[in-house]
Amino acid sequence: MAQNQSSVPASPQRFPLMALALTALLAGLWGGLLRIGWAWPVHPPLVMGHGPLMVCGFLGTLIGVERAVALDRPWPWAAPALAGLGTLVLLAGGVGWLGPLLFSLGSAVLTLIFFVPRRPLHAYSATMALGAATWLVGNLLWLAGLPLWQVALWWAMFLVFTIAGERLELSRVLRLPPLATRLFVGVVAVLLTGLAVSVVEYDLGVRLLGVGMMLLAGWLARYDIARRTVRMTGLTRYIAAALLSGYVWLAVGGALAVVVGGMPAGPLYDATLHAVFVGFVLSMIFGHAPIIFPSVLRTPLVYTPWFYAPLVLLNASLLLRIAADLGGWFEARRVGGLLNEVALLLFLGMLAWSALRGRRTRLATGAPRPQPSQS
Repeated sequence: MAQNQSSVPASPQRFPLMALALTALLAGLWGGLLRIGWAWPVHPPLVMGHGPLMVCGFLGTLIGVERAVALDRPWPWAAPALAGLGTLVLLAGGVGWLGPLLFSLGSAVLTLIFFVPRRPLHAYSATMALGAATWLVGNLLWLAGLPLWQVALWWAMFLVFTIAGERLELSRVLRLPPLATRLFVGVVAVLLTGLAVSVVEYDLGVRLLGVGMMLLAGWLARYDIARRTVRMTGLTRYIAAALLSGYVWLAVGGALAVVVGGMPAGPLYDATLHAVFVGFVLSMIFGHAPIIFPSVLRTPLVYTPWFYAPLVLLNASLLLRIAADLGGWFEARRVGGLLNEVALLLFLGMLAWSALRGRRTRLATGAPRPQPSQS
């Protein structure tokens, strides 16, 4: 007799890989506090490794685990495994080229995942594939010696394209008109043009990316399903609120990029970059995690209105940080950066608490495990 699918344990490798992602996150957060001016104990690899640890080590590994779980084959696990190894190399302060090489190989596997489909490649999956490919190109540029302030644009678009593709997929239930898809493709073309131009003309490329981000924020605000679900209640409304706040920050980041242009460092660079990476990306994580984590962890989450606490703190602290960047208030900028990280850690604590409650409820009721998404 066939074994019940709900009793089949999920891939055990997800636990050590998610532990590596968490390690990258904590190390990246520590490095971020050092970079923003907090005089805490210094481990040299953390200072320059803040960006790579957060994007490649934490998010790259996490997205790799999500895709490997969804595909349910052995070889895709190489993507998060290579990203996790890259994290360890960075933390050990090893050979300068080895970390970028491992991340490049991991992003190559992640890109390949989207070209071994079990069904035709749609606009949403093509967009997510494009996101993985931009991560790969960014890592190769890093390996080739380009400065991180140029590479960061490609890493940002890795996350923007990945998230936009996921939102486009979920918006299929709305039966979007053909015009919406054509507009989406046009926005993606603007963003790709900005990336390509940034390699040879950094300032112009950044401004084009800013235009593209504002257009994408407008598209998401107009066509994403969150516009409707925010009028509902409970977890559905919370998710929509997180997503809509993220779209606002994407527009803010785009506007700052258009006005400020290509700056390699400084408070204005900090404001532009973190409006996207903290405001947009983390808001998306806060909104998507209650959907994605149950299928990855195979444990249901229990919703509570307290989920709003880290979301509100994230938005308020980022507003403080960006206002301080624009006004030249160094101490307020440090406090805002610290509270950004407190908000993220508080959210992770909420997830852990929710997962423990969900597991106890599942065991008590005998409910089946949540199944991995096949999208």
